[in-house]
Amino acid sequence: MMKAVRIHAYGGPDVLSYEDAPRPTPADGEVLIRVHATTVNPFDCSVRAGYMSAYFNYNLPLVLGTDVSGVVEEVGPGVTNFSSGDEVYARAGVYRDGANAEFVVAGASDVAAKPRSQDHICSAALPHAVLTAWQALVVAAGVAPGQTVLIHAAAGGVGHLAVQLAKLRDARVIGTASVNLDFLQELAVDEAIDYSTTAFEEVVHDVDVVLDLVGGETQQRSWSVLKPGGILISTVEAPSEEMAAAHGVRQHFVFSTPPIGETLTEVAALVDAGQIRPVVSTVLPLEEIRTAHEQIEGKHTRGKIVLTVAE
Repeated sequence: MMKAVRIHAYGGPDVLSYEDAPRPTPADGEVLIRVHATTVNPFDCSVRAGYMSAYFNYNLPLVLGTDVSGVVEEVGPGVTNFSSGDEVYARAGVYRDGANAEFVVAGASDVAAKPRSQDHICSAALPHAVLTAWQALVVAAGVAPGQTVLIHAAAGGVGHLAVQLAKLRDARVIGTASVNLDFLQELAVDEAIDYSTTAFEEVVHDVDVVLDLVGGETQQRSWSVLKPGGILISTVEAPSEEMAAAHGVRQHFVFSTPPIGETLTEVAALVDAGQIRPVVSTVLPLEEIRTAHEQIEGKHTRGKIVLTVAE
């Protein structure tokens, strides 16, 4: 047995239960990781609330959590690239029990050696968010030097890493935020917009890429700021093909990720080279996960919230 956070029904943060649960066993091609740190992402809040049940065939009770940094405890049959004792990070869960626990199983192809320069807390802040930003800006948009990228919610978990990826590709970056404008300056955005006082569409024009991490009205107002042939990419709400055609632009909805282990290996090298820096704003013990969910749903987090797992 192990300690884990599980839900037995969908609902608010109160359905999160820190309890005993069966310890998983790695199958063929899988790795069992002893979790040192994990996180809460908006995706986890959506799963908890039941919004993702139409897309994923979850079985309850369910362990939440997609991010993990820890140590390989055991490898399943056929795994040759990892051994017991290796320090790794990975994206787990999504389709099954996740990483808000003392142990988690992940496919070996979804695991990578963690950045050598970072501890488990900072390493855990990376996988889900950086994979999402990578899929959006590197794979879908192919951001190139000299392009202009508008990133909504640029101070959040995905946003702060997206800013760094875009800057790494020599793009001009515009970020929107409200209470975290100073943080955007720390990230060296070229222009920071306070969305609570300024309508971004009145001051932003002819951008190559919009990364929408908000959805709703923000997405709808974003079509007009794109240059012809530009692209609107969302991680939260599929953009309208009809609206894209009407504005002479492209659209993309991020619903998958690039090859996970391969990309995380590349990210680790960038982190160790000082070119990407995960920012952790809050560290809580796993038992206090309800607080983390409440903070995420408050929509003003800076960087990532990380949960530590007792040894």
